[in-house]
Amino acid sequence: MALAFIRPFIKRIVIGINLLVIFIYLLGCLSPWVNPVYFTPISFIAITMPYLALILIFAAIFWIIVKPKYVWMPLLALLLSYQQIQVMFAGNIKEGFSKTKPAGSLRIISWNVQSFNGLSKSKAAKQQVRTDLALTIQKLNADVVCMQEFNHADNTNPTANNIGLFADSFPYHCFSKDYRRNNHYHSGCIIFSKYPIIRSERIPFKTAESLIYADIVKGYDTIRVFTTHLQSYKFNQDDYDGMEKIKQQNEEALAASKGIIQKMLLAFRRRTAQAIIVKSKLNESPYPYLICGDFNDVPNSFTYFHIRENMQDAFLAKGFGIGRSFISLAPTLRIDYILTDLHFAIRQFDMVDEDLSDHIMLVSDVALKK
Repeated sequence: MALAFIRPFIKRIVIGINLLVIFIYLLGCLSPWVNPVYFTPISFIAITMPYLALILIFAAIFWIIVKPKYVWMPLLALLLSYQQIQVMFAGNIKEGFSKTKPAGSLRIISWNVQSFNGLSKSKAAKQQVRTDLALTIQKLNADVVCMQEFNHADNTNPTANNIGLFADSFPYHCFSKDYRRNNHYHSGCIIFSKYPIIRSERIPFKTAESLIYADIVKGYDTIRVFTTHLQSYKFNQDDYDGMEKIKQQNEEALAASKGIIQKMLLAFRRRTAQAIIVKSKLNESPYPYLICGDFNDVPNSFTYFHIRENMQDAFLAKGFGIGRSFISLAPTLRIDYILTDLHFAIRQFDMVDEDLSDHIMLVSDVALKK
């Protein structure tokens, strides 16, 4: 008798949990169209979308085995979210990246170089990062290189002349110089080019590295290349320690979580404003254009969908899997992008992890359609 009573009770709980996950998941699917300024919780849900999708896949398998008549619940939710799933996973068969560029193509690199700090705690290893990073880029024979968190010092110290590391391979550049110190040190976003830059502009953000663009001439063609580094969460070591406390359910976890959530809320709002500015500048381009950089937001976010709109995502066009580009915090954080307008054909794409930054380098060969 007791078992007969418990089974329906457990069944109702399982169905209730299933419906709750589906509701949260479908709410997250609205993130491309809901401005986080007006409903910030949706941005938190957007971060968890890959995990929620995975839960629904397991739920579908569970219902097929246990009670097939309920499998429609998770399957319907997954079908309704096809647009979100399309940006989460790339399903291209891995063909390998050819170091030889396809004829007529332009090789683009985008990389957040983490101020040349590297991942090692060794001072000797850190000193070597800048040259190792430059060699990695030069080996790929790129035409245009966009870097975020790039720094340089205008003094006689050769170990601080980071522009000089790239000057022989890339004679043209534009540098945002967002942060300055001692009238010599500068940091921000930079675009290096093998081909002449005929115009460039810096569009500043109040609390992040700027949006910059360069009009680059190759042969008879002019293209506009944008790069940017949108608002980060600005987590410090105390925040990372707080995350560990939350995982361990430490007594101080509540206080730690409040500080982390506040930083995330502020970042969501600032990135939204920055994304709107970025899109307006893309729309003003008189030339075929592409944008690459660190958006600090996942593909399921308002930021990504607003900037991308009908642009092509190089990873989705030629990549495979989830495409993690930031190696800290979580295994699903694709926050770095190369996007092109429809004037371009995407020939190749790869992600190169050399353990030289907390971000993975993106490289793509693109060509103007004739």
